[in-house]
Amino acid sequence: MIIVIVVIATYNKLVSYKNRMQEAWSGIDVLLKKRHDLVPNLVVTVKAYAAHEKQTFEDITRYRAEAMQANETATRIESEAGLGQAIGRLMIVAESYPELKANINFLELQQQLSAIEEELSLSRRYYNGTVRENNIYVERFPSNIVAVMFNFQKGAFFEIDKNVKNVPEASFLLKIKN
Repeated sequence: MIIVIVVIATYNKLVSYKNRMQEAWSGIDVLLKKRHDLVPNLVVTVKAYAAHEKQTFEDITRYRAEAMQANETATRIESEAGLGQAIGRLMIVAESYPELKANINFLELQQQLSAIEEELSLSRRYYNGTVRENNIYVERFPSNIVAVMFNFQKGAFFEIDKNVKNVPEASFLLKIKN
């Protein structure tokens, strides 16, 4: 009888962790969709000034399409990391065009992107915390036995790609406030 109670309690806790993880991901998903909606406007605005930056525009378009079509969390995370890098490169390109930096539409898009990225950062931290708690419980004994019995899986962390560190930092956010 005690074993049945322990299994039920453990199962319920695993369900709770899984649902928290899914709820946290849905918050990230909303922000990623906002970013996806903003990106085409940003690209069109920059393209008018920097038409020769074709590779950057193609990368953004490709990563955005991949991210929007990805069904698995891990695949989506990878595509979003690529999109983030490409957006960073786009902002660096924009730094080279003083007339673009003075464009009101571009400044508004930058501000919106900045706000979305800040919210995304907070949501990513929350999501990763729920993934950590879930993964600990899925791997820890004796809950790992119940997790295997009922096919509970570890979650995928939403990490910034290690290569992002090699991308020069865009300082456009500081210029908006000046």
